[in-house]
Amino acid sequence: MTYPIHRVDTELTLSDDDLRAILDDFIEQKALKAKRILILPPDITRFYSKAGFITSYLYHQLKDRAEIFFLPALGTHEPMSDSHIDTMFGTDIPKELFLPHQWRTDVVKMGEISSERMAQLSEGKLDCTMEVAVNKLLVEENWDLIVSVGQIVPHEVIGMANYTKNVLIGVGGEDTIHKSHFLGAVYGMERIMGRTSSPVRQALNEGYDAYLRHLPIEFILTVLGKKSGKLALQGLFCGNDDNTYEQACKLSQQLNLNLLDKPIKKAIVYLDPNEFKTTWLGNKAIYRTRMAMADDGELIVLAPGLNRFGEDSEIDKLIREFGYKTTDETLAAVQANPTLASNLSAAAHLIHGTTNNRFKVTYCPGDGVSREEIESVNYQYCHLDDMLKIYPLDSLENGWNTLDNGEEVFYVSNPALGLWATKSSFLQRGK
Repeated sequence: MTYPIHRVDTELTLSDDDLRAILDDFIEQKALKAKRILILPPDITRFYSKAGFITSYLYHQLKDRAEIFFLPALGTHEPMSDSHIDTMFGTDIPKELFLPHQWRTDVVKMGEISSERMAQLSEGKLDCTMEVAVNKLLVEENWDLIVSVGQIVPHEVIGMANYTKNVLIGVGGEDTIHKSHFLGAVYGMERIMGRTSSPVRQALNEGYDAYLRHLPIEFILTVLGKKSGKLALQGLFCGNDDNTYEQACKLSQQLNLNLLDKPIKKAIVYLDPNEFKTTWLGNKAIYRTRMAMADDGELIVLAPGLNRFGEDSEIDKLIREFGYKTTDETLAAVQANPTLASNLSAAAHLIHGTTNNRFKVTYCPGDGVSREEIESVNYQYCHLDDMLKIYPLDSLENGWNTLDNGEEVFYVSNPALGLWATKSSFLQRGK
């Protein structure tokens, strides 16, 4: 098989044996001579991506001939616990091989995107440079091969997740993360989600091309879709070029964009407690359904694992202080408050998490977050147990449901796996 490797099967899907055979080909072409290898997998929030399987397989096939380390692409997420590592990658990889990424301290600046280019990309809304920085391990250690593993899926900040984002955000630095997220927010989330190209994607790709192309980085990108009601691997793309990313995007758009004929008056979204413990992550329930929500509709977020707002204490404090107010209110707060202005990814998150009073969000945690806390950040509250009495999970199927009382609701069991929009709301913003 020639390289890059692009394998698609939407009929039978790719079995684990198929995946092993493709990875063997990748190893044959790219890894056999490597003596020191760094793998950049996602964390537990991409549990369903097959990245854990891929990472584990690469390790076991190569560990006897190469020194291998893992640097999970955490971005701003908290470091993986031992139990998360076991769940994601198996129990037989030594824990000391997993290196933590500290996004505020562990990075080295490689270059920057100019203020002129940032102004172009933001349609004149931003007047700042953006650093291009990565974890210092990528450049200060002598690697024969760096493998970035991840899933292509619609994403709220950049349009489609992964590729250069896994490097420049996943193991990137504070300035890159803040500025890229804010660029996406001021440009407009609904103009970005599900698009192969966006201002954020252009900024990251240009920074990567200018300052990181000399590194021996190869990408392994998965695309999953539903088959017989279950998630299944339907595409695997190995390469290091834009075309590999773009071909994966085409398949993900085919499989992961859910375009509806009518808007949703009431949506119910479930957040897996092993995956979603904060609104920083859990607000994917809002991001991924907002273009499908009807005006004056209600989004009910079932959040059994919710125990705070931010992934780290500083961002958690900012979310509690400023709340999910309207976009204009958050932009005004950025201008007035130096602390928020120096944490632009938090400001971007607040903008992404607002409905601008177009529809209602009711968060339903267990006992990890109180009514007072939820209402203080401008969401409505219901305890999980009380909401489950009204909408028991075993009575709901993904998609449209008509209940015994005649009420119609739309159910999403995992918002991270797709994007839901009305055909009109998506198509009117251009492809």
